Amino acid sequence: MSSWRSLLLRIGDKCPDYGSSSDFKEHIETCFGVIRRELEHSSNDILSLQSTGERNLNRKVRKSWLQNPFDLLMDQCDALSNMNSVPNSNIYGFISGPESSVGLLNLENEDFVKEIVETAQANFQDALDFGNCDRIRILMRFLTVMMCSKVLQPSSLLVVFETLLSSAATTLDEEKGNPSWQARGDFYVSCILSCLPWGGSELIEQVPEEIESVMVGIEAYLSIRRHNSDTGLSFFEDDDESGSGVVEKDFLEDLWGRIQVLSSNGWKVDSVPRPHLSFEAQLVAGKSHQFGPINAPEQPEPLSEVSGVLYGKQKHDAELKYPQRIRRLNIFPASKTEDMQPIDCFVVEEYLLDVLLLLNGCRKECASFMVGLPVPFRYDYLMAETLFSQALPGAFPGVVAGAVRALFEKIADLDMECRTRLILWFSHHLSNFQFIWPWEEWAYVLDLPKWAPQRVFVQEVLEREVRLSYWDKVKQSIENAPALEELLPPKCSPNFIYSIEDGRERTEQHALSAELNNKVKGRQTAREIISWVEESVFPSHGWEVTLKVVVQTLLDIGSKSFTHLMTVLERYGQVIARICPDHDKQVMLIAEVSSYWKNNGQMTAIAIDRMMGYRLISNLAIVKWVFSPANIEQFHTSDRPWEVLRNAISKTYNRISDLRNEISSLKKSVVSAEEAATKVKAELDAAESKLSLVDGEPVLGDNPVKLKLLKANAEKATEEEVSVRDSLEAKEALLTRALDENEALFLSLYKNFSNVLMERLPDPSKARSLPELKSIQADEMAVDLEESSVMEVDNESGRPDKSQSNGGKASNIYNVGEKEQWCLSTLGYVKAFARQYASEIWAHIEKLDADVFTENVHPLFKKAFYSGLSRPINDVSSGHVVGGENAIKSFGKGGEVKALVDETKCEGGASTKSQARALCARKRKTREKDPI
Repeated sequence: MSSWRSLLLRIGDKCPDYGSSSDFKEHIETCFGVIRRELEHSSNDILSLQSTGERNLNRKVRKSWLQNPFDLLMDQCDALSNMNSVPNSNIYGFISGPESSVGLLNLENEDFVKEIVETAQANFQDALDFGNCDRIRILMRFLTVMMCSKVLQPSSLLVVFETLLSSAATTLDEEKGNPSWQARGDFYVSCILSCLPWGGSELIEQVPEEIESVMVGIEAYLSIRRHNSDTGLSFFEDDDESGSGVVEKDFLEDLWGRIQVLSSNGWKVDSVPRPHLSFEAQLVAGKSHQFGPINAPEQPEPLSEVSGVLYGKQKHDAELKYPQRIRRLNIFPASKTEDMQPIDCFVVEEYLLDVLLLLNGCRKECASFMVGLPVPFRYDYLMAETLFSQALPGAFPGVVAGAVRALFEKIADLDMECRTRLILWFSHHLSNFQFIWPWEEWAYVLDLPKWAPQRVFVQEVLEREVRLSYWDKVKQSIENAPALEELLPPKCSPNFIYSIEDGRERTEQHALSAELNNKVKGRQTAREIISWVEESVFPSHGWEVTLKVVVQTLLDIGSKSFTHLMTVLERYGQVIARICPDHDKQVMLIAEVSSYWKNNGQMTAIAIDRMMGYRLISNLAIVKWVFSPANIEQFHTSDRPWEVLRNAISKTYNRISDLRNEISSLKKSVVSAEEAATKVKAELDAAESKLSLVDGEPVLGDNPVKLKLLKANAEKATEEEVSVRDSLEAKEALLTRALDENEALFLSLYKNFSNVLMERLPDPSKARSLPELKSIQADEMAVDLEESSVMEVDNESGRPDKSQSNGGKASNIYNVGEKEQWCLSTLGYVKAFARQYASEIWAHIEKLDADVFTENVHPLFKKAFYSGLSRPINDVSSGHVVGGENAIKSFGKGGEVKALVDETKCEGGASTKSQARALCARKRKTREKDPI
C-alpha cells in the first residue's frame, strides 16, 4: 500500500498511488483513512514535535520521506500553508488542502486540529512581526479555506481582516502613523482581498453584515490612500505618457475592481477548486475553533520633518519590505487572450507565481504544475504573459513564438532593461533548440537604419548566440536569410598589433613585445619585468608605447582561454598596476583592452571585469571610458559599452553587499566571543576564590593544574575576542571606504549622463515627454515601408498575417531620427540603472540632488531618473518636482478611515455604512481632481 506521504503529496493528481481514479473525493477519503490510522498510533509523538526551521515546499517534497510522519504538519504549518498555495495540491485539505481534509480530521480528533489552529496562529503572528510577506499571504489563504471547512469560525477570520485593515488605516494617519509606509497598508488590504475568491461566498452566507463592514472599510481605505504610480516598473516607455489623461489603476485598485465584479456575479469563481462541498453534510457536524488574537506590528515612527527626500527614502524602504505585484506584461491583443473572468485571471496568476516561488529549483515539477493547473479553461496566453521570462521549453512553443513576435513588433517602446533581458533570454532559448528560428521573417531589418531598435535587437541576439555557440554554427542557422550575416559580429580573433603572421613589418616595438613574451614564458617574476620596463622600455619609448607593448603582449599570452587570462593577470597584474596608477591612465588601459578584443565583446567585458576584480582598474575609470566619444556614439546601436558599465556597477554593489554580510556575521561572532570570554572568566574567578587543602594547610585557590588550564583558556578567549573585534573594525573601515567609492561612482555616472544628454536633448519646450521626443524628425528616414504597421496574430504560433517568408519587407515603419533614438536609448538606461540600484542611490540622494539634479538639468533626464526611483513627480517639465510635502498632504487623515472601519462594526449600522460610502465617494472625487 502507498505511504501516507505519497498519498498526501499526490492528492488531486493522476498517479499510481490512487490507482486509476482521478476523483478528488475518492483521493481525500483514501488519504484520510491512512492519516487517521497513523494518528491512532503516534498522536503523542505528533503533538510533541517542535519546529526545526522554516522549510519551503521544494524541500518538503524532497525530504518528506526522511521526516517523522507528521513533521510536515506540525513544522509551523508550513506544509499546510505552502502546499495549499500550489493548485494541484490545493486539495491538501486535512493535511494538504485545508478545505475538506482538516475538516474531516476535525471530526475524528478535535484536540489535534485545535493544535493545528494554534500553531497556525503562532506562525501567522511571527510572519506579521518579521514582515514575511509570502507567509502572511499564504497563511491567510490557509485560514480562509479552513473556515470553509468549518474548522475555523467565520468571526475569527473577520477579526484578522479587521485587525489588518485597522493597521492599514492607521498607517495613513499623519499623527499616529507614517504615510510613506503606505506599501504596508496596501499589502495588508491586498491580502484580505485575495482571500475573498476562496471564501467570499461562505462569508456572505454566514456573516453578511460583518463582511459588508469590512468591504466598506476597504472602500474607505481606497478612497483615502494615494494612487501608486508604477511608471518606474512599466514594461513600455509610453505606458505613462499616452496622453489620454486617464490614470491607470494600480495593483490594489485593479484587484478591488475584480472583487467588485466577483461580488456582482454571486462570488462564483471557476479557478478555485472547492472539494469541501463534497463533504459538506459531514463537516457541519464538526466543532469550529476560535483563532487566537493577533497583533499588527507597531506603526513606523512618524516623519520627523516634512521632507521629500526623507519621505522618498522611507517609501523605498517600505516598498522593499512589502513589494507590490506589478502589472502583467500585456503582449497579445485582447482577441487572442483566453476568455475568462477578471478574478480568474488574478487567481491563475497567483497560482503561477506561487508555483515558481515554492518549486524554485525543481524545474520538472515546476513545469508540470504550471501546465497542469486544475482550472476548466485554457490559460496558455495568460501563462506566457505572466511568466514570459521563465518560459517553459516545449510546454507551449507556439505561444512563446507568438509572444516573441509580438514583443518584437513593440521593441521600440519596450523598457531598456526589459529589452536587454529579452535579448539574453531569447538567445539562450534558441540555444536550447539548435538555434532554429524563421529569421527570414525579420530579414527586412537590414533595410532599417542602423539605430532602429528592431535591427539592433536582431544584431544583439545573434551576437549573444555566437557567445553560446560558435560563429559558423550561428551563420548556418540563418541560412534562410543569408543577408543577415551582415549583422553577425566579426569572427572572434584577437587584434594583436605586434603579430608577425600576417606579413607585417617588424619594428622595434615588435622586438620589445617578443622579448616580453620570452620573459613571461621563462617564468620571470613580476618584479623582474617591472625592472625591465622601468629601465629598458619606458625611458626610451615613453609611456604610451610601454602601455601598448605590455598590455597587448600580456593579453595575447592570456588569449587562449579564460584560465590563461586569469593566470596572466594573477602573475603579472602588478606590472599593469605600476604602469597605470591613476584614473586617466586606467582609461587608456581599458581602451587598449577594447582595441585588442575589438572583435569579441564578450572577452572585452570579461577582461575589464577581471581587471577591476584585481584592482587594476577603478570603477570611475570604467565610467570615464564608457562616456568617451567613441563609446557615446554606440549608445543606441550596441550593448557593448553598457555591458561593461553594468558589470562595473554590479561588482561595486556586490562588494558592498559582501562587506555588509561579513560585518553582520562578525557582530554575531563578537557577541559569541564576549559570552565565551565572560564564561571562562567566571570559571576562573570561581576557581581562584575556592579554598583547598595543600599538605594539610588551607590555601586560597583550586587545584594548581586546573587553575593553569583555566588561565590559559581565559587568555585564549580574550585573544579571540580582540581578534574578532579587530576584524570587525577592519571590515567596517572597508565598508566606509566602499560607500564613499559608491557615492563617487554614482555622482560620476549621473554627471556624465547629464553632460551628454544636455548636449543632445532638444529644448524642453520642444520635447516635454517621450512621445514628443519621438516625433521630432532630425533626419529623413532612408526607409519608407509601404505596408501597415498593425500586426495581427492569426494563429497560435503568432506568425504575423502580413509577414513574408522570403525576407521581404514586413509591416514596419520606423521614423525616429538617429539623434532622437540616441536620446531615447540613453534615457532608458538612466531609468534602468536608477531602478536596479535604487537602494544604493537613495543613500546618496542629497548629494545627487545638489550636484547633478539641479534646476538647470533637462526635465526628461530628471524624469527618467525619478521614475526609476519611483520618486513622486508632478510636472518635471516645468521644473517643479513633488517631494514628500504634497505627497503627505494628499493622504488627508488616515484616522478618518480607521473611524469608518470602527463605525461599521456597530450593530444596526446601515445608516453608518451609507454615510461611509458617501464619504468614500467624496474622497474619490477629490482625488480625481488632484491625483497627487
